[in-house]
Amino acid sequence: MVNLSFGIGAVGANLPSAAGIAGQTLRAAAGILHSEQHISITAISRFWRTPAVPAGSGPDYCNAAFCFSTILPAEAVLARFHAIEARFGRDRGTGRWSARVLDLDLLALADRIAPDPETLAHWIGLPPDRQGCEAPDRLILPHPRIQDRGFVLAPLAEIAPGWRHPLTGRSVAAMLAGLGPGGLAGMQPLSPESLDI
Repeated sequence: MVNLSFGIGAVGANLPSAAGIAGQTLRAAAGILHSEQHISITAISRFWRTPAVPAGSGPDYCNAAFCFSTILPAEAVLARFHAIEARFGRDRGTGRWSARVLDLDLLALADRIAPDPETLAHWIGLPPDRQGCEAPDRLILPHPRIQDRGFVLAPLAEIAPGWRHPLTGRSVAAMLAGLGPGGLAGMQPLSPESLDI
């Protein structure tokens, strides 16, 4: 019997690719991901226009979140994500928060905590002034910045508002509410007719 796992991911871009502008890149990447063997996208949010972080570091992003099912382990899913990024010309050597043609993030897979609760708690608690210059040398699940990012939580709340963080127990809806009034500053959902970024 095949064991399917529920996963959530995020996709974003703020530079054009061979597929076109950022919104077109996201559509093309989602299509490729869905066609991957053993990965099936089950839901995708609206696309959102979001300011680059940190402010002034590049053009606005187009972001979305998606749910998927898979029989693959997390490391294999992440390898597929990185291979798709490379197909679109992503250069992973340009810096942690640099402009990019495509960013595919594995946010969570089932209720897995990796590599362990203590390491995850360390990366969740990393002070903001160290987040731009320090990166883990292994896969951390769930993604340690989920609770901090409006550009992840707002799209994710459209498709999985009840998903609960396996370490903190907080739902997507609660994490989004916890961002406060400034958490979605500059963000706006895009209609399919207005994907001009």
